Amino acid sequence: MVIVCKDIRRELTAHRRRLPAVFIAVALAVAALVGCSSPSPVNTQGARILHLTIDSRFVHGAMPLTLVTPAGGGAHRPLLVFLHGLHSLGYDNNSQLTDQMFAALHALGSSAPDIAFPYGDDSYWANSPGAAWSSYVLDEVIPKALTVLRADPRRVAIGGISMGGYGAYTIARLDPGRFCAVGGHSAAIDPGFDVIAAATANPKLYGHAQLWLDVGAQDPSFTRRYPQVASACA
Repeated sequence: MVIVCKDIRRELTAHRRRLPAVFIAVALAVAALVGCSSPSPVNTQGARILHLTIDSRFVHGAMPLTLVTPAGGGAHRPLLVFLHGLHSLGYDNNSQLTDQMFAALHALGSSAPDIAFPYGDDSYWANSPGAAWSSYVLDEVIPKALTVLRADPRRVAIGGISMGGYGAYTIARLDPGRFCAVGGHSAAIDPGFDVIAAATANPKLYGHAQLWLDVGAQDPSFTRRYPQVASACA
C-alpha cells in the first residue's frame, strides 16, 4: 500500500517510470480533483462528456452516470471509476468536471484513462438492506461504462474522495481480482475496519491491485488513528 502525504505529485514523479500508467492515472486524478472549483464553461481539453442514466435494480431508481473519454477517444483505454464524497456536502457525479481534472487527464496523453463518475448520494457506497450500492457499482456501473466507452476490462481502477475513498476500498474487497489499482484521497476510513492493517496482514485481500492512500499530514482523523505514519509524513 502506498501512502502519500502532502504533495502526491512528487511521489508520482518518483514512480512514473516503474508503475503502470493506470496507477499513475488513479493517483493523479484523485489528487487533482480535490477541492477544485471552476467557472463555466469548463475547458475539457478535447475530452468528451456523456451523461447517462442507469435504471438500477440494486438501488431501486434511475441513477445518473457521467462518463468522460479523453481527447482522441479510442477503444481499449483503462477505466477509472471515481466515487464522490457525501452528497450532503455538495459532491455528486458531476463535481469533478473541472478545468483542473481535464488538464490532468490531458497531461497523461495516450495513457489517459476513460473515467466513470457514478452518483452515490450519502450511501458510503456500501451494501445495505435498503440499497446495494457496492453491487450497483460492480454489476451495473462498470459493465455499462465498459460497454459504452469500449474500455479495457482488464484495466479497471477505482478511487474516490472522502466517502468515495471508503467506498473504493470497500468495493474492491468484494471483488479482489477486478481492479488493477485502488485509490483514496482523504478517505473516510471506517473505524471498524483498518484498511492499512488489513492489507498488511493479508496481501491477497485486494488481489493484485496496488493500493494508494493520500492524506493531509494535518488531517486529525488520520493523525489520531495512525500516529506513526503521520509522524513519518510530517
